Order: sequence, then C-alpha cells, then structure tokens
Amino acid sequence: MTKPVLRGVLIVAFFALCAFVLVPAFVPRPAFIPGFAPPPDMWPRTVSIVGVVLGALAIFLALRGGQPVEEKVETDGSSVPQMLLRFAGIIAIFVLFFAVVPYVGFLIATMFLTLAMVLMTGERHYRIWIALLSFGGPVLLVLFFHSALGTQFPKGELAKLFGF
Repeated sequence: MTKPVLRGVLIVAFFALCAFVLVPAFVPRPAFIPGFAPPPDMWPRTVSIVGVVLGALAIFLALRGGQPVEEKVETDGSSVPQMLLRFAGIIAIFVLFFAVVPYVGFLIATMFLTLAMVLMTGERHYRIWIALLSFGGPVLLVLFFHSALGTQFPKGELAKLFGF
C-alpha cells in the first residue's frame, strides 16, 4: 500500500470512528426535537461524514494516480510507521480529551487538544500562530456558541473549584 493510499485510509478510519462511534456515544439526542431545530449531533456528524468522503476521495485519487506527471510531488518526509504512530497518537489524544473534559472543562481540554493536533502535523515554525490558534481559537469558539447560539459546554470540576 502506498503512502497516499494509506493516508486516505487513515483519514477515512478516523472520521468513521468519529461519525459512527464517538458522536452517537457522546452527543445525546433528546427525546423531543422541535421541527425547526436541528438535532445536537447534526454538525459533528456532518463534519465527520464530510471527512469520510474527503478521505475516500484521497484514496480514489491516490489509486488513480492523482498527480500529473509534470508536477513535482513534495513529501513531508514521514514514513509509513511514522504515519501509523501519528494516527495512534491522535486517537490517544482524543481518548485523553474525553477523559479530562469532566475534570478540567471543555475550554481547557479543547485548548490542549488543538495544540496537540497542530503539533502532531509536524508544524513547529509558526509559534505565534500556533499559540493563537490553540488558545484563542477555542475561546472564540466557546464565546460564539455561548453568546450567539446559547450552547453550554461542560465546565469541569476544576472550574467549579475556582467558582466559575
């Protein structure tokens, strides 16, 4: 199996795990949903299914020879074992995220999840952007969902300890 095909398979596996295991297990569906309101699992499921489709597209393009001959293909220097190790690390980080959310809250757990995901890509050069994305992004996300949509996220025992 070539690296582009393996990369597509790993993308499909990750988003399929999210769509068919994590979303049904961790996003509860209420018994009654008004006709005008989407269910709470709509966006997580939509993003996961789009990820599965994009992974399948990556597999299709890799099998078809998606790169024209005249284009130079740049590799990121990662080997197949390194890709599998990163995939296992991503799954472990998500498991850790779900384990720590009840204790530290959604905001802090999401900050560390975002930081870990950016670092798992191998990017280390843009430190200011990484910090802004990792710490500012989740704050803006929580503010938007809280203010505009009225969505509450788990606060965690640590936040309750400090009176938040």
